[in-house]
Amino acid sequence: MKLFNTMSRRKEEFVPLEEGKVRMYVCGPTVYNLIHIGNARPMIVFDTFRRYMEYKGYDVNYVSNFTDVDDKIIKKAMEEGVSADEVAKRYIAECKQDMESLNVKPATTHPLATEEISGMIEMIQTLIDKGHAYAAEDGTVYYRTRSFPEYGKLSHKNIDDLEGGHRDIKVTGDYKEDPLDFVLWKPKKEGEPYWESPWCDGRPGWHIECSVMSKKYLGDEIDIHAGGEDLIFPHHENEIAQSEAANGKTFARYWMHNAFLNIDNKKMSKSLGNFFTVRDISKEYDLSLIHI
Repeated sequence: MKLFNTMSRRKEEFVPLEEGKVRMYVCGPTVYNLIHIGNARPMIVFDTFRRYMEYKGYDVNYVSNFTDVDDKIIKKAMEEGVSADEVAKRYIAECKQDMESLNVKPATTHPLATEEISGMIEMIQTLIDKGHAYAAEDGTVYYRTRSFPEYGKLSHKNIDDLEGGHRDIKVTGDYKEDPLDFVLWKPKKEGEPYWESPWCDGRPGWHIECSVMSKKYLGDEIDIHAGGEDLIFPHHENEIAQSEAANGKTFARYWMHNAFLNIDNKKMSKSLGNFFTVRDISKEYDLSLIHI
């Protein structure tokens, strides 16, 4: 069986790390609202792929996270006058309801970012110890992007071109060694959830969350990492840099991505306001007939 691998941009014969088994990680949603059909697309696409692999006789360990701490969740909580945890739990439950309505099987494991903070602190410290990350004066921890020679190998972006694109962008704070460095840990702000760490009270950056959760539930090396094509850069690129620098192994052997949904030839997104929630669609159509 051949898969299209985003890394090589060609079809490759699938050879699992362990015969008869598949270790697969799919980036899940950030839970601050009802999921729209764009969010549902990777759920359906990769659930279908997983079912096919199971049909072919593979034992599939399928992990898909919920990002339950994020700027958008915190903003929603402040607007409603409730805790970020309350918002996240509410929309995780709503998401699971929509997934069931779409006949998407639950993952083998649905880890929550907030329950894996200790692992994130441990990996960040490993990256610091290996020279791939540094703590700034304000307690922010940054990944030293240029310390990873293969940065850009998934997105096929040249790091020098990326630097050129950053020249006119004001760096947040004056603590970065390089404009391309990205956040692994950020200091708390008033009213935000936070955790204690060796660098400051704060919370993790988005990218480190998936590196840690995939490592815990699937191991240092996995067979397949998947998600929407909008995650190729910077999220998946940063995951590779973090995981391979920390673990000293190839992170994922195959990378799979689903395409955007277009509405009137424009990418569907909440920011453009041209989106439809799964719940909206369910009021007019039988969800068992929906193919996204």
